Amino acid sequence: MARKVIITCAVTGAIHTPSMSPHLPITPDEIAQAAIGAAEAGAAIVHLHARDPNNGRPDQSPEAFAPFLQVVKQRSNCVINITTGGAPTMLVEERVRPAAHYKPEVASLNMGSMNFGLYPMLDRFKEFKHDWEQPYLEGSRDRIFRNTFSDIEYILTTCAENGTRFEIECYDIGHLYTLAHFVDRGLIKTPLFVQSVFGLLGGIGPHPEDVAHMKRTADRLFGNDYQWSVLGAGKNQLPIAAQAAAMGGNVRVGLEDSLWIGPGKLAESNAQQVKAARQIIEGLGLEVATPDDARNMLSLKGGDRVNF
Repeated sequence: MARKVIITCAVTGAIHTPSMSPHLPITPDEIAQAAIGAAEAGAAIVHLHARDPNNGRPDQSPEAFAPFLQVVKQRSNCVINITTGGAPTMLVEERVRPAAHYKPEVASLNMGSMNFGLYPMLDRFKEFKHDWEQPYLEGSRDRIFRNTFSDIEYILTTCAENGTRFEIECYDIGHLYTLAHFVDRGLIKTPLFVQSVFGLLGGIGPHPEDVAHMKRTADRLFGNDYQWSVLGAGKNQLPIAAQAAAMGGNVRVGLEDSLWIGPGKLAESNAQQVKAARQIIEGLGLEVATPDDARNMLSLKGGDRVNF
C-alpha cells in the first residue's frame, strides 16, 4: 500500500499583513471558507489563527475564533488545529486562551524563544492600508518570540486535561532537544507530531542539508514515536515539501507560511497551494491522508470531543 501523507494547511497566521496580498483571509467568513476549501482540496488538518476583521491585526481572544470554528466543523470533517503561538507580540497567557477554551484535537506549540525577523519583507512591500502593519514588521528587528521552558510548561499544563495533542513547531535543532526534555518528563506524550520550520529569519535555513539534519536528529531522538512534517517559508514552501515527502515526511502549506504559488505570482487561495502539494505527493506515488487517516496516525481524540 502507498504511504499516506498528511497535508496541513495554515490558512492565515500572524506573519503576513493584509496589504501584502488581497487573497489573505482576514474576516471570520474568509477564514472559514479558506479552511473548508483547503480541506476539500486535500488538507487533513487546518491550522487556524484569528484576526480583527476591521484591520487584519492578529487577535487571540477566544471570541475571535468562535465565528469560524463552528462553521468549519459543521461543513468539514477536517482536523482543526488552534494556534497557541498567536503572534510574537503576545504573552503566553493570551496565546493559550483559545486552545484552553475550545479543547481542539490539535493545538500548535512552539519549542523555543527566538529572533523572529519579519522586517526584510519591508524591502518588498512599501505601502500599507493599516497603521499597525509597518511598525509590526519593523519591530521584529528588536523582538524576541518568547517561548521559555516555563511558557511551554504553562501551555502543556493548562491544556493537560483537554485531550489535545500538539503540532510541535521546531525552528531549529535545539528545539528538538527541548521537545525530548519534555517527553522525558512525561509532559508530552507520543506519538509526536513534529513540525519542522525552515527559512524563517532567526531559525534554521532552507538548504536541503538543513532539512536532512532535522530529520536525522529527530530520528535519533524519537525513533518510531513521531510523525515528521515540514513547512518552508516563502519561496521554500514547495521545494521543501517535495524533499520531505520523498524522505518519508508530511507537509504543511498555506498563506500563513507563503503568499506565493510561483516566482512573483501570488497564490489566489490556500486551496491552490494544497493542490500543488497534492500533485507533488501523488507524483511520488504516495497517497494523501484523509482527516480520519490523520486522526489514526496521530492518535487524536476525535472531532466529537472538542468544545465548539
